[in-house]
Amino acid sequence: MAMESEVGIRKSGGDNSGAPDSTTPRLHDSVSAATNRRHEETVALLRQLVRVPSVNPYFTGSPEPSQEGDVQDILADRLARLGGQLDRWEPSAGDLARYAGGPGYYPDRDFRGRPNLAATLSGSGGGRSLLLLGHVDVVSAGEGWTVDPFGADRLDGVIYGRGTADMKAGLTAAVAALDVLREAGIRLRGDVTLASVVDEEAGGMGTLALVDRGYRADGAIVPEPTDLHVAPLCRGIVWGRLTIPGRAGHIEMPQPHWRDGGAVDAIALGRMVLDAIDRLNTRWAATPSKRHPLLPLPCQVKVSMLDAGEYPTAYASGMLITFDAQYLPAERDEWGLGGHVKAELERFFAEVAAHDEWLRQHPLRIEWLIDADCAETPGDHQLTRTVYAAASQAGVESQVEGMSSHTDMGLLVNAGIPTVNFGPGAPSVAHQPDEHVTERDLMQATLTLALAMAEWCGWDEVH
Repeated sequence: MAMESEVGIRKSGGDNSGAPDSTTPRLHDSVSAATNRRHEETVALLRQLVRVPSVNPYFTGSPEPSQEGDVQDILADRLARLGGQLDRWEPSAGDLARYAGGPGYYPDRDFRGRPNLAATLSGSGGGRSLLLLGHVDVVSAGEGWTVDPFGADRLDGVIYGRGTADMKAGLTAAVAALDVLREAGIRLRGDVTLASVVDEEAGGMGTLALVDRGYRADGAIVPEPTDLHVAPLCRGIVWGRLTIPGRAGHIEMPQPHWRDGGAVDAIALGRMVLDAIDRLNTRWAATPSKRHPLLPLPCQVKVSMLDAGEYPTAYASGMLITFDAQYLPAERDEWGLGGHVKAELERFFAEVAAHDEWLRQHPLRIEWLIDADCAETPGDHQLTRTVYAAASQAGVESQVEGMSSHTDMGLLVNAGIPTVNFGPGAPSVAHQPDEHVTERDLMQATLTLALAMAEWCGWDEVH
């Protein structure tokens, strides 16, 4: 093409095989050098994002919008400077009502002041397209921090703060990878869309809105914290709240039988239920359908919150047990959700209640709070192999393994987009006090994502 030779484009990469070719050493060297040169700017962007307390309103109970939009402002500025075509909009639960009953839809969500952002960078043509998907919302800071949770402290090569690992470092690495490719003189052939969504931490409705808006690609990478492993699988989760009824009564006084008006200690009943959950987890751990070869842990029912009692001198009139239960792609129902697992747990709690006279007449009540879907891309898929090869070229000791937690990949896979997770940070530190990510992880993720983009989309060298 005459136009390309006039601007000095050298045809270089990318037979779109995802495997290294003769140009890979030059690609690696130029991209690696650019990653090093831009490292301070990359760290500065991460710290800027972390300083915005973009806590999802689901966790605050506040009617005021979160500061998710402020994070989007920062990203929009950077992506516009990269030449991205920006699309910014507030999702609407009403507009998405046709997805009711399916993954990612929750009728009570309010997105005023909580915009999604997508930036599309057009390629030169002839390559595969790629979607990079991240979320800007974070969970509440909680207690136990030794540093300011939104201070983005930088100490001995580590950045601390809520959202560093989950997943502002991943978003930063994705933006930085685009920066690095441009500085290295690499022009992608395929289009790249970087999408930054809201509400992932409370079920994924931001990504549902993105899919509904028509965004598609030949492949997608979700830079959630994976310890730099390539994760083509994530588990689904359901959050449930179990109400155990009791009857208040003076705790220091003799009590008649409950049929004669006596007290019923909901906490004692709660202990019985908790013991039963322990036994259920032992059974699940030995059940093949609750395990996956790419996951280190079986699906379990994990109790996360307890609430009971009104006064120190009264038996508790009720107890709430909130739990998180996981499920696998093979367990999905006809909606692509965890309906089979929810039914299994409803039967289980009914069986537990059947052994107690009070509970037979005063049933346990279960409320389902969140059902976030799961998905799987084959471990030998071209995208999986491309990202794994890029990580190896970046010097990462990466493995192909699943994520024990949920990500938004299911909504993408359901839309026909092969998707893998790959990002900086340890998933084990997400949602914890002193959440952090190392600068080394951030740099290696940036380099890996840049190399993966080049190999997946195809590339030319501009000089």
